[in-house]
Amino acid sequence: MTNTPRTTRVRASELIGRSWLNTGGKNLDLQALRGKIVILDFWTLCCINCLHVLDELRPLEEEFSDVLVTIGVHSPKFEHEADPQALAAAIDRYSIEHPVLDDPELTTWQAYTARAWPTLVVIDPEGYIVAHLSGEGHVQGLISLVRELVQEHEAKGTLHRGDGPYVPRPKPTGALAFPGKALELPADFSAPNLFGQREKSYLVSDSARHRLVRLAPDFSTVLNVYGGGAEAAENTGTKGWADGTGTEALLNEPQGLALVPEELREQLGYDVLVCDTVNHRLRSLNLSTGQMKTLAGNGVQRVIDGEQASSGDANYIDPAAHATDVALSSPWDAVYSQAAGAFIIAMAGTHQLFAYNPVTERVSIFAGSGVEGLQDGAADQAWFAQPSGIIQARDGSLWVADSETSALRHISFLEDGVQVDSAVGLGLFDFGFVDGDSEHARLQHPLGLVELPDGSIAIADTYNGAIRRWDPATATLGTLERGLEEPSDLLVEEGADGVPRLIIVETNAHQLVRASIPQSAQHVDEGAITTSRPATELAGHSLELLARFSAPAGQKLDTRWGDPTQLRVSSTPEEFILSGAGTAQGLERVLELNPEISEAVLHITARASACDGEAGGPIPEHAACHLYQQDWGIPVKVTGGENAEKSLVLELRGVN
Repeated sequence: MTNTPRTTRVRASELIGRSWLNTGGKNLDLQALRGKIVILDFWTLCCINCLHVLDELRPLEEEFSDVLVTIGVHSPKFEHEADPQALAAAIDRYSIEHPVLDDPELTTWQAYTARAWPTLVVIDPEGYIVAHLSGEGHVQGLISLVRELVQEHEAKGTLHRGDGPYVPRPKPTGALAFPGKALELPADFSAPNLFGQREKSYLVSDSARHRLVRLAPDFSTVLNVYGGGAEAAENTGTKGWADGTGTEALLNEPQGLALVPEELREQLGYDVLVCDTVNHRLRSLNLSTGQMKTLAGNGVQRVIDGEQASSGDANYIDPAAHATDVALSSPWDAVYSQAAGAFIIAMAGTHQLFAYNPVTERVSIFAGSGVEGLQDGAADQAWFAQPSGIIQARDGSLWVADSETSALRHISFLEDGVQVDSAVGLGLFDFGFVDGDSEHARLQHPLGLVELPDGSIAIADTYNGAIRRWDPATATLGTLERGLEEPSDLLVEEGADGVPRLIIVETNAHQLVRASIPQSAQHVDEGAITTSRPATELAGHSLELLARFSAPAGQKLDTRWGDPTQLRVSSTPEEFILSGAGTAQGLERVLELNPEISEAVLHITARASACDGEAGGPIPEHAACHLYQQDWGIPVKVTGGENAEKSLVLELRGVN
């Protein structure tokens, strides 16, 4: 993250894009925003870190509503995200209550030299840039900065108080609003009808209304509502966190639902595990009583704390800690694994899979090193990127929809450990709509999976608006259904005629729909795509890396046990870096690059530790210490051009 010094007077660039949303049809420019403190939030709708920042900014926007204007600059990664209808739906889905500039060509992104999603830029009331930040976790520093700017510009007479330019959009109507995941409930969970018969029903995470809805087989009759508060019955819903019965319980954008194995339900006292995504918690639901309780998560988004830093293990979780004392990060989906004897959680926010043992009530890391990317291998060495869908196949193995790498991953339980492999997918910036074998097949940000009767895997290929089919027997990808509005989950049901059918959660159409399972899939090849984010051009086959760190005011580097800074560097493909990869102290590194590879993605993590204390003096006893971290995934291209980069400077800073 970068922080432009306050003494530097850099005029903010004009805001240029295709159109504006949340403004009542008006176009905005910097002149219209003069007199306000402006935060530009560069985001893209697929990015879990961007969604975290949206929630981080809400209290800031509320506290300074008369002097602060947040402008979301939507700079898409995936092709689908450049669709204006997809952007409008995301604004509604995530309740974004500030103006948004649609920047599909990344014009404003490049004008402000953004390198990562999310990036925040603060502009003062006179139109000058005063801070440039990357990543999450800046809200406390921003609060201090905004208060300072208010005081400064109120004294100068350059601050204008009053309402901002935000104009709300109409809310969706109907039984569901942006449903995320669904679960078929066995008939024995239902009350008998007038004829003494019990029917199956469907539990749906109604994410934009912060509740769970139990639907009859017609997908329109609401049988029960859990969560959402007193407004839930009026098809609105209140977000929050509270245990309770029925609508007394509160959720925040729930997603994944997992049925408790029948043999454990009586012992555990609940029937369904719920991924309460934005609350960073796992919840339980008893379908007989409607009671919802908290199983795991302390409500704090998981970050690397001091204990983990001192142990040298960023993935450490105390095995003795109760699950409700452990920080989680955006759990997105879950399934009970018989082989693991635990619920396996797609922990989108940390790019990992967690395990929750419901009997011991303990949480552990099941797979993933925490590095965002695509790498196969042993569970603890594998890389994931925002895993968002997970199922257990009939053979006991697991399949994962790894959304940010547009990948389908397979997890096998072997005698010597757990193995992660990729069926489809190449990396963070490769996607498309192509049927075929593993080498050529492409998906675009998939979110859901289901196993079909023949053992193949149906995929909710969300940003392609399609249902795809991976056949493990032939190792090929095909297409089953097209023309859908962001499908995010799938079920298979047996129809009254005994013929299996697909149930599709069509998120942006606010509905569940049924579809036949064709005997043969149509073949599609609409081309492979690499993200439109510009690659950084490199001059040659040697690259100097420098991550600069400046501790916030009132803090100093913690040098009591040596160098408190660290760089972790890797690449996709791995062979791109001949020397200089790995983790080591210090924020400088020289990389020797493979001359036979011209395009790659650099994965860089910078860390620094600082403690409260004045410059020049010792760190006080019992001083609060802080670990700062920033991750970058930077596409690069070796061109040798005259203006290409010989060095790459990244900034890791707090807000002064």
